Amino acid sequence: MPLQFKSGLIVLALVTLGCASPCFGQAPQETPAPTLEQQGTASAGELLPDRQLSGSISGTVVDESGALVAGARVRLTREDQSTEDPSLRDQSPSQEMLSGNDGHFSFANLAPGPFHLTITSAGFAPQTSSGILHSGENYIVPKLALAVATAVTDVEVGLSQTDVAEEEIKVEEKQRVFGVIPNFYVSYDHNAVPLSSKQKFKLAWKATIDPVTFVVIGGIAGVEQAVNEFSGYGHGTQGYAKRYGAAFADSTSGTFIGSAILPSLLKQDPRYFYKGSGSKRSRILYAMANAVICKGDNGRWQANYSNILGNLGAGGISNLYYPAKDRGAELTFENGLIGIGATAAENLFQEFLVRKLTPKGHDSGKP
Repeated sequence: MPLQFKSGLIVLALVTLGCASPCFGQAPQETPAPTLEQQGTASAGELLPDRQLSGSISGTVVDESGALVAGARVRLTREDQSTEDPSLRDQSPSQEMLSGNDGHFSFANLAPGPFHLTITSAGFAPQTSSGILHSGENYIVPKLALAVATAVTDVEVGLSQTDVAEEEIKVEEKQRVFGVIPNFYVSYDHNAVPLSSKQKFKLAWKATIDPVTFVVIGGIAGVEQAVNEFSGYGHGTQGYAKRYGAAFADSTSGTFIGSAILPSLLKQDPRYFYKGSGSKRSRILYAMANAVICKGDNGRWQANYSNILGNLGAGGISNLYYPAKDRGAELTFENGLIGIGATAAENLFQEFLVRKLTPKGHDSGKP
């Protein structure tokens, strides 16, 4: 082979190798692999949706002075319960709790969203607060100051008329002149409710069996014995016993007929209603008139038939046990008039003197 041809082949080979080296000798460039941090970010964005975290709502209840209010009722109402977190779904639309001794309250594990608080406590006006709980937020409500209620509703226990009258009787049974002598048949309350029939008999029975009643009757019998009243009874122990029995019968029959039986039938009040005001003359006339007039169970003034007929009835009954020579219509009217006159005199004492001597006489009798 000629030298020139051989040299040309060599040159051609070198040129060919020189061109091929950049095309085939270098490895092709590859895109760099993402880092672990980039992989994690991409996975979180591609695999997990936006997650809503639970939150809490808390606060402290105080009054206007800043004092802590314990036992206040705090009601939480949720307006929107939508959430993609299964653990926060199906929560109750409202919750309640009481503030602690430090006035603090707290609702935990709550789904985000609008809420409304209502705080109530006895003696205070209701207080409200609203807000929006964000995901994962620990919402602290500004101090809730309760104002004192401007209007307090009084709950009035409904007592029957009989119950009120019973309380009046309890007061009247404590009325004793000098703390000893019973003074049951006077009321210092002009608006006292009327007594029931049962209460009228109960009061008459208490007046009859009171120990002081037996002592007073004993004194009356002693005076009659001393002046030889109703001489047919004789003298000595036997005469005194008869006079005592007659005086006791007069007192008992007069009390029951004039203060229980007839007042029940005629619906009249057997008590004397203390006036205590006005001129002395008006009070004297009022006291004396109450021997023949009285207040009815309907609250109106009317003729006191109970006292008038009661005394006449007791006088008529006395004909059964007084000596034969003292019996008759004269005895009936005599005892009847004496009873009416005694009532007038007793009323005068009630109006001007007895109240001052009765320790419990200033009680009104109103329960």
